[in-house]
Amino acid sequence: MDDPYAEDVTTAGTRSAAFFDLDKTIIAKSSTLAFSKPFFQGGLLTRRAVLRSAYANFMFSLQGADHDQLEKMRAYLTQMIAGWDVAVVRQCVAETLHTVVDPIVYAEAVELIEQHQAAGRDVVIVSASGSEVVEPIGEMLGVDHVIATTLVEEDGRYTGEVAFYAYGPHKAAAMRALAEERGYDLADCYAYSDSETDVPMLQVVGHPFAVNPDKTLRKEAEERDWPVLTFGHPVTLSSRLALDTTTGKAAAALLLAGGAGAAAALLARRRTRGAS
Repeated sequence: MDDPYAEDVTTAGTRSAAFFDLDKTIIAKSSTLAFSKPFFQGGLLTRRAVLRSAYANFMFSLQGADHDQLEKMRAYLTQMIAGWDVAVVRQCVAETLHTVVDPIVYAEAVELIEQHQAAGRDVVIVSASGSEVVEPIGEMLGVDHVIATTLVEEDGRYTGEVAFYAYGPHKAAAMRALAEERGYDLADCYAYSDSETDVPMLQVVGHPFAVNPDKTLRKEAEERDWPVLTFGHPVTLSSRLALDTTTGKAAAALLLAGGAGAAAALLARRRTRGAS
């Protein structure tokens, strides 16, 4: 099944939500690795780390990531960020969000998000990436809630420890907790993901969908008779969202603000260099 709209998502009965994985489901790359260049420019990464991240993103885009690969990536990233200034990370994300993420959002995902919102469902992003990256993306997309990995901070810097890892069964547990808190009937909820590691997340809801699935998830979907969707049209979000909608206006404002922030930061850096 390759039609993302073959199942009617336009009418909501009981209070429900649509849960979306982020990487390769809403956007075409790894959200965390996509920011390697801005982090390098912000003085957080070495050139070697940028190249390693670029290679990891390339491999991720080719074949997805299984459990062992994701664990290695998690260990590498948490070790790498130990000692990073939290404020600098958030500033890097805010200043470059429009150039890093905006062009790689799947048009099909945006349309599904809009349909679920029109039906009165909450939209929730559930991602193993850090909240510092996922929350601004969620704001840009106009979603209602974000479940993401939370890192330990101490004196304004990351310790390299993980407070909550939004991965595998932990995603499912967080979804159940949010459903209990907000009164969602999980039997009426939807979930979308590309990875075998998200089978627990898909099992939680009554309407699971495999999106651009890896080999293992595709097999699982076939065995469980889960619909399989193909998202293949990354677009510029600012051109995709209708500006006469609340979500469109909010996204446009955020993108413009991000552009203004990046320009101001660049001007400040140039002035500093000129004065030195």
